[in-house]
Amino acid sequence: MKEKMLLFSITKKDFTVETFRSGGKGGQNQNKVESGVRIKHPASGAVAECREQRNQLQNKHTAFQRLVKTAKFQAWHKIKVASIMQGIANIDKDVDKAMEEKNLKVEYYTPK
Repeated sequence: MKEKMLLFSITKKDFTVETFRSGGKGGQNQNKVESGVRIKHPASGAVAECREQRNQLQNKHTAFQRLVKTAKFQAWHKIKVASIMQGIANIDKDVDKAMEEKNLKVEYYTPK
């Protein structure tokens, strides 16, 4: 079984989160509370927003789910993983080459 390895991580610092008043149905709550959420991922250019729920936290959760499913984010993620995996493959080849018998030097120390 292959062991899983964390290639990279994305944190909230990698996103821009904007809140806004949703407008539309909902009466005064919609006009007073910034429950709408727009999330941007500058590295990929992906943007998603949600304003369906009356709760900002629920809208933020839905917006993140939508952003991850966008074509721009998926393409960025695929390219990022491929570049990291290529780097790992190169390191593995370099280590294998360095560990060949002809490249190893063994020294013996004999105490006096």
